[in-house]
Amino acid sequence: MSNTLGAEPADGHQSQGAPGAGSAAPSAPPAPPRAAARRRGRARLRLEVALLSGPAVVVFLAFVILPVALAAFYGFYKWHGYGAPTDWVGLDNYRLILTDPAFHQVLWHTGTVLVLSLLVQGPLAVGLALLLNQKIRGRSVIRILIFVPYVVSEVIVGTGWSLMLQSSGAVNDLLHHIGLGFLRADWLSDPKLAIWTLLAIISWKYIGFAVILMLAGLQSIPEELSEAAQLDGASYWQIQRRITLPLLGPTIRIWAFLSIIGSLQLFDLVYIIWGPYVAGTAGTSTMAIYLVAQGRNAGNYGYGSAIAVVMFLISLVVALLYQRFVLRRDLRGAITEGAS
Repeated sequence: MSNTLGAEPADGHQSQGAPGAGSAAPSAPPAPPRAAARRRGRARLRLEVALLSGPAVVVFLAFVILPVALAAFYGFYKWHGYGAPTDWVGLDNYRLILTDPAFHQVLWHTGTVLVLSLLVQGPLAVGLALLLNQKIRGRSVIRILIFVPYVVSEVIVGTGWSLMLQSSGAVNDLLHHIGLGFLRADWLSDPKLAIWTLLAIISWKYIGFAVILMLAGLQSIPEELSEAAQLDGASYWQIQRRITLPLLGPTIRIWAFLSIIGSLQLFDLVYIIWGPYVAGTAGTSTMAIYLVAQGRNAGNYGYGSAIAVVMFLISLVVALLYQRFVLRRDLRGAITEGAS
């Protein structure tokens, strides 16, 4: 009698038992297709993006894109600001802008303010930020005093400086009483001094914002890097030049971009202190001042619209070039970090 208990199958593999001879295991319910789940996820994401960004897109279209489009439309007409524009002039307004010596002059003034603002405010802001980043007595008060001019209204700043810098104003009077009367000058009307006066006022007004921005950038630099450099024998200035300034580079570049755009759109301080006509003779007129003087004040809104379009294109080109050649590395790093 052959012993069949515990005999293995001929193929040498153990058979896996199932509940019930000859019955197959119950199949699991079919899972929903992954493609359908992904489609639902993408649809939900699009809906969230539309709900969250929709109001901002509407406001942007209504208050940025639409005015630019209307300005471009009116720029092809000789229009006085009321009624439907009917006097078509084509590209004559733009041709007049590009050939007008006064516009060339305001371009030069604007470029001068832009370059000098970067050269003066940048190093000064970095130096003050490095100083105020140290543990010195009263640094909180100094930070507040430096930042206060930035939050003061341009109307108050312009009115106050225009009163103090007049020929019989407080500045000349102070110079006379301290024995420096030979330094008295016509700070606002002299074309050789007015542009430097404007630069001094702008630097005093906006240096606080630059300093606060640089301080925020310094706070993000790990202290361990400076401590390790000190242990290696690096001096204070070597640490600042080799470690601090390179790591502060993204903050400096962002501030420079904001300063460039602000210089291209400079209007309020010049208008309040000099006005649209004195600014031209004093050498402080900017593109925005030229727009107001030649557009609204002259009653030629078509020409003013063309000037606005030219200003927009100049600012757009400068912003795109700056982003392409200066901010490219910073933006690439931010995108890479966000993607990871």
